Amino acid sequence: MKTPWILFFCSLLPGLGDTLNCSSPTPEALFDSLEKELFSKKLLRPVKSFSETLKVTLEAKLAGILGVNEKSQSLTTIIWLSQKWNIQGLSWDEKECGTSKVSISREKLWIPDISISEFMEEDKSPKTFYVHLNNHGQVTDDKPVRVDSFCKLDIYTFPFDIQNCTMTFGPYLHTADEILMIQGHSAELTLQESREVLWTKGEWELKNIQVTASILEIPHGNYSEIKYYFILRRRPILYVVNLLLPSCFLITLDLFSFLLPPATTDRSAFKMTLILGYTVFLLIMNDLLPVTGHGTPLLNVFFSISLALMVASLLETIFITNIQFRSDNYVPVPHWLSVLVLRYLAAIVCLPRKRRSTRLTVSLSPEPKVLYPELNPSIISSKDLHSVCSNIQSEQINPDASMEELRKLSKGVAVIRQHLDRHFEGTRTSREWQMIGIIIDRLLFGLYIIFITISFLIVVIIWVTNNIK
Repeated sequence: MKTPWILFFCSLLPGLGDTLNCSSPTPEALFDSLEKELFSKKLLRPVKSFSETLKVTLEAKLAGILGVNEKSQSLTTIIWLSQKWNIQGLSWDEKECGTSKVSISREKLWIPDISISEFMEEDKSPKTFYVHLNNHGQVTDDKPVRVDSFCKLDIYTFPFDIQNCTMTFGPYLHTADEILMIQGHSAELTLQESREVLWTKGEWELKNIQVTASILEIPHGNYSEIKYYFILRRRPILYVVNLLLPSCFLITLDLFSFLLPPATTDRSAFKMTLILGYTVFLLIMNDLLPVTGHGTPLLNVFFSISLALMVASLLETIFITNIQFRSDNYVPVPHWLSVLVLRYLAAIVCLPRKRRSTRLTVSLSPEPKVLYPELNPSIISSKDLHSVCSNIQSEQINPDASMEELRKLSKGVAVIRQHLDRHFEGTRTSREWQMIGIIIDRLLFGLYIIFITISFLIVVIIWVTNNIK
């Protein structure tokens, strides 16, 4: 009397009610049983009732990083994807059917509609046609997936940037009440396995992996999903050798060009050659720089400032060269410019203003010189003074003649004084303009040193911070 009741309760237990009976331990017998009990139900979700939730366990390993496109903000990777779910009520005896696991055509089973939300292009990965089914009703679907996914790239710290790209796995149609996504391996184990199978050793390296399970709540329903965060770090050595070091060499060379005296050396030709070489260098290396409309890399700002400093140094050299050869024809320095440059900027560049001397140099050289305005009026020799005095003493014929000679002498002295005043005024103006040129030259030299120092410190800090993270 107890046997029928025992059989009745056993038929209600999941996994025992639909136990396959194989006539012999051969593939044909197992296939016939599966064809009768399973393949005919491939259009339905493998659950006992519509209210039950099917749990799908998902694992993803990063097997290859094919490329990162900054312009399209996309990441191309190879993912080894593994999905597992149970067909409720399906099982068979391993000894009776001859095996504990069998490969079955994908078309014979119901497959969950798991997709990646960040997909940008059609999946071009090789197709897999079979899945594994074990004697406990567990289906294992392993396949490689070539993923072209959207990734918001932040290239401000290029080439020392770290990118965090997200891949969201979840059912496209079924809600969380129908399919519940379960995380397989932990993030630490996924990272370890991904590093073991990662076969690309190019520009990017895998730094970390984070995994979280969540529920997406929208008005149409709630959807279960698993998010994988792949944290990638760029290897910067290529860009340091090909971009940063040559640029720093050219900037340093332009810095030391300030040591060339502009009065005796054609400094402008040297600087123009540097600017031409730097421009050609940027054009050649333009393909190595990332192109995106979402931001400007700090390295591009460095190149722009470097080129601007080179152009500014060339303009300043032209200005100083013009002062050296044409400052005698300049108008006097405006008062505001004199105060700004000769007082304040001179103090900033540690170049104090020299006091002007008002002394008149009298030469006692015995060389004979005629005291005429057309000769050098800034030097009065002892011979000229002696001749003037002897002329005055020798001509004492009458008072009227003496007075006439004194008037002529007074007019000559006045002309000499006017000529001396004009000469000293032009010399003072020329010296002030030359002083302004020297101060501007030293100021730009100091700016060059500050810019190179700050740029070097920023590069070192970003590089060290990038390696510590």
